[in-house]
Amino acid sequence: MPVNDIIQLILFEEQVGKIGYDPDQKKCFFQYNPVFLEKNIYKNIFPYIIKRIESTQVFTDYSGQTFKGLPPAIADSLPDTFGNIIFKEWFNARHSERSKFTPLEQLTYVANRGMGALEYQPAKQIPKTSTINISEMVELLRKVLDQKKDISEKNLDTESLLNIFKMGTSAGGARPKLLISEHKENGAIIPGDIEYSDSYYHYLVKLSMDENAIYNKETVEYIYFQMACAAGIDMMPSHMIDQKHFATHRYDRQNGEKQHVLTASGLTGWDFRKPEESTYENLFKLALDLKVPYKNINQLYRRMIFNLVFANIDDHLKNHSFIYDREKDSWSLSPAYDLTFPLDLRFNFTKVSRALSINGKRESINKKDVLALANSFSVKNPKGIIEEVQEQVLSWEALALEQELPEKVIKDIRNEFQTLI
Repeated sequence: MPVNDIIQLILFEEQVGKIGYDPDQKKCFFQYNPVFLEKNIYKNIFPYIIKRIESTQVFTDYSGQTFKGLPPAIADSLPDTFGNIIFKEWFNARHSERSKFTPLEQLTYVANRGMGALEYQPAKQIPKTSTINISEMVELLRKVLDQKKDISEKNLDTESLLNIFKMGTSAGGARPKLLISEHKENGAIIPGDIEYSDSYYHYLVKLSMDENAIYNKETVEYIYFQMACAAGIDMMPSHMIDQKHFATHRYDRQNGEKQHVLTASGLTGWDFRKPEESTYENLFKLALDLKVPYKNINQLYRRMIFNLVFANIDDHLKNHSFIYDREKDSWSLSPAYDLTFPLDLRFNFTKVSRALSINGKRESINKKDVLALANSFSVKNPKGIIEEVQEQVLSWEALALEQELPEKVIKDIRNEFQTLI
């Protein structure tokens, strides 16, 4: 893609503006469509960083690994670790003569297939595929993720690699996952990259890939889902597929419509990799500044306590999102996601600290610390919330045994739980 090429940003079928990119200087250009500005609609879609002005805006402060030179709200559409692996395999298989592609070019492949509601045109044409089999997809993914072999040695036909690309590059995060849609009446499962009608259930599926693991991380996430719901945390309905894979309904596909969703990192430009920006205090300040419903503040506190009690230290800024209400032109906290025990019990992670600090601390956080935060942000009944969350510790063993986790794993994870005293 030449340096001077530009792409269109689309939201809710409106042409919002144009995006340009200079790969040499790794800086981005954005200009609103004057017609969109004249309509005076969706005024709060980008509350920060992208100004609502007619002139061209230049972004030079986001050249790192997280944003790749793009405005953070746009960078939210790019694949994360797992999606990038799949994207590179797909790109290299089709463009063996090229080794690099720009973030702008990557957005043309994201097109209308990404998480949330932002779309990009012109879109690279990707053929549609019909029904799929999840077990077959897992086997194909194992081949793709085998970094010891060149893609040409993996015996993948074009359609197989296409399916992996379509379903594996749009979802964020580091772990293998697919986006699928299941027809509500006939149960047919199709790639979930394009379909968002109300005729389907739309899932993000986290895949169990390691046959030699001592326990199934997806099973643990399902148990955490059960405990979180019991603790009063808002989450999308979830279930296990074939007792292996964790499937959760997508909160960015509801009532037959796409939902405009941005992470805390995408909204603000806070780099989730930078400790100085990664604090729960920042997250609460953001929620208040967005004027979310007050119940969201208490909900956010409840999630913070859950992450502390159940040792989810991977609670970074991209694991907290907000949903835009197009009718009210306002924001609210999204359902919770990625609540799980994130560490691998086979290794020693004693030096791994919490992604988001509390009261300036990432370790040895106590009840005094979380009550101080509650006082700063007027959280109602914080002691009651702490008690309700900690009660769920009692359900861990029974739920884990029900899912047939090994007893040693049950014990080892339980030993990581924290009691706030």
